[in-house]
Amino acid sequence: MLGIIGGTGLTQLANLKITRRQLIRTPYGEPSGPLTFGELGGKSVVFLARHGSGHTIPPHGVNYRANLWALHSEGVRDIVAVATVGGIHADLGPGTIALPDQIIDYTHGRKNTYYDDVDKPVIHIDFTEPYCPRLRGLCLQASRQSGEPLIDGGVYAAMQGPRLETAAEINKLERDGATMVGMTGMPEAVLARELEISYAAICPVVNHAAGRGSSAHGIRYEEIGAVLDQTMERVRNLIEQVVMNHAD
Repeated sequence: MLGIIGGTGLTQLANLKITRRQLIRTPYGEPSGPLTFGELGGKSVVFLARHGSGHTIPPHGVNYRANLWALHSEGVRDIVAVATVGGIHADLGPGTIALPDQIIDYTHGRKNTYYDDVDKPVIHIDFTEPYCPRLRGLCLQASRQSGEPLIDGGVYAAMQGPRLETAAEINKLERDGATMVGMTGMPEAVLARELEISYAAICPVVNHAAGRGSSAHGIRYEEIGAVLDQTMERVRNLIEQVVMNHAD
C-alpha cells in the first residue's frame, strides 16, 4: 500500500475518498495524528500530516518513529513524502519542485533509529542511496503525465530548526554539496529504511535560502505563503498522478 506524508501546506489530499480515520498506538508513542485511509483514482492510499492536522508540531518535535511505525503497521510499504525546502542552488527558485536523490543530516537529538534498545542487536543498514529509485521513477513519470515539472536530483540538507539558517550556514551547506535545505528529511528517510519501507521525497521550493536571491536581506513570510499556496496545488496534481500509477 502507498502512504503519503504531507508537510507544510499539505494537511490533506484533495479528491481523496475517505473511508476511515484511525489513530494508531505504537511502542514509540503517538504519531502526529490519525491515519487517513481512502481511495484516489480507484487506488488505495494512506495519508498522514507530519505536523498534525493544525500544523502545530515543529520539525524537531515530530515523533518520526511513531509516524513510520504506524504506517508500517497498517501495511504501508511505499511512502512518498512532501517536504518544503529553501533553494540553495540557483536552479531551485521559489515555485520549483525538486526530487532529491541524496541527503545530508545536520540534525541532532532526534530519535533516529529503532535499534537503540539494549536488548536489541546492533544493526547497520545500508544508506548509500537514501531514496528509492523505483519510487523516484514513479514520481518522474507522474511529472511527465501531469505536466508538472520536477527537477530530477539534488542534495537535501536536513537542519534542526525550528529557526531558519544564517547566510553563513547556507554558504557552508553549499560547500558541503547541498542544493536545498529543509528540516524534516531526517530521520524520516532512515527510519523508513530500517522498516524496509521504500521512500521518496517531493520537495516544493518555497523560498530562496538565506543570503540567496530575494532572501539576500531576509526571508519574508508573506512571500513564502503566496508561493506555498500556488506550489502545493501543483504538488497535489503530482501526488494524485503518483497514486493512480502506483501498483497496490
